[in-house]
Amino acid sequence: MDPTSTSTSTNDEDMTSTPSALASRWHFMVTQRFQYYLDKSTPHILHRWIGLCFVAFIYAVDPEILELTDGPTLPTRGSDEFRPFVRRLPEFKFWYSITKAFCIAFVMTFFSVFDVPVFWPILLFYWFVLFTLTMRRQIQHMVKYKYVPFSFGKKRYNRKRQAAEENVSLVRD
Repeated sequence: MDPTSTSTSTNDEDMTSTPSALASRWHFMVTQRFQYYLDKSTPHILHRWIGLCFVAFIYAVDPEILELTDGPTLPTRGSDEFRPFVRRLPEFKFWYSITKAFCIAFVMTFFSVFDVPVFWPILLFYWFVLFTLTMRRQIQHMVKYKYVPFSFGKKRYNRKRQAAEENVSLVRD
């Protein structure tokens, strides 16, 4: 056998013609093209959010959801205190995550395998697990700084007593 023969090229062709290699190549090309369009859409904030609203509207045009429009609403008062916060999640990542979630949910509505009945105690347990996992950092922070969000664990100061004690001490001096 000649050492300069092209036996390695034959092996390469066999490897690239396998279904897994073709699928891998196709996945790479699709991922690369998707990332290209995602990068091009980054500066267009308004257009991205309009697209998200369109996807959410298509997802929400379900007759069952339209029947559930009457119900409790969130309170809105002008006396709420303004509390600025430091944004830890950039707008683009938030938009990307919520758009991906809507698209996945929309595609899942077409398959009956995802339409599973749920036993409510399991759903409640699942909610508690998700809440604990997502709020772990905040709960640890509150425990570390001894912050109690409920009023029954907080000290109460009576201003009238303090003012009366100050007046009595002024009179005695």
